[in-house]
Amino acid sequence: MNIVMTIAGSDSSGGAGIQADLKTFQELGVFGTTAITALTAQNTLGVEGVFPASVDFVKHQIDVVFQDLPVKAVKTGMLFSAPIIEEVAKSLCEKDVLLVIDPVMIAKGGASLLKNNAVEALTTKLLPLATVLTPNIPEAEVISGVEIRSEQDIQKAAEKILGLGVKCVVMKGGHLDEQRTATDTVFFADGTSFKMESARIETKHTHGTGCTYSAALTAFLGQGWSLKEAIIGAKKFVQLAIETPLNIGHGHGPTNHFAYNIAKGVCEVNIIES
Repeated sequence: MNIVMTIAGSDSSGGAGIQADLKTFQELGVFGTTAITALTAQNTLGVEGVFPASVDFVKHQIDVVFQDLPVKAVKTGMLFSAPIIEEVAKSLCEKDVLLVIDPVMIAKGGASLLKNNAVEALTTKLLPLATVLTPNIPEAEVISGVEIRSEQDIQKAAEKILGLGVKCVVMKGGHLDEQRTATDTVFFADGTSFKMESARIETKHTHGTGCTYSAALTAFLGQGWSLKEAIIGAKKFVQLAIETPLNIGHGHGPTNHFAYNIAKGVCEVNIIES
């Protein structure tokens, strides 16, 4: 059995966070374990409350799982504060695992999910451990300090992020509204890159897309897929989840985690080699 872990916050509405991660793990046939960093009171309309776990208890969850189970890959999502980020980095640097970092900063409804003083801890402590980082455009701007308005800006920001020690960065292009396609550009530390293009879906039901993508990537890595194969497979998983919405909630509804298996993983994603 392939075992993976998510270190993230709980989403009481079930569309993002720990809940989305576990649904994705289950759909992709890996056994999911967790370390919960914070509880949230939220729904599709927004986040109404956040209750962080203590730093010691986050560490305890991670250590206890690893003492008993052979975790192959880990993803991080909402880490909330600098002390939690620093403790997670300290715990993971001692473990031989593949690490996917989803730098969760802002909820779909606009609520901040990362304290301002936590960005430095993220960039200096955790990112150097990353196998792959999966930022959207606003997150990449914060991490790199580069304002992103074009493909040239994407490359410049990616180079700055790779300079922090990240082995691979998936620059998700969904926030570049002028594009007709949803194009993600993948940059590796060795200087190679490629693009993934899929149809842009006009929908408000995108709650948890970042969590879902990074969870699928973690699941595929946990199964032994190559990094490039896992990145493409995760793109297909989240594209199908967006294409077939559940249409629930009055705000930004969740994606459909059932869709990938219903479609047998068949999804049109155009790969453009550099």
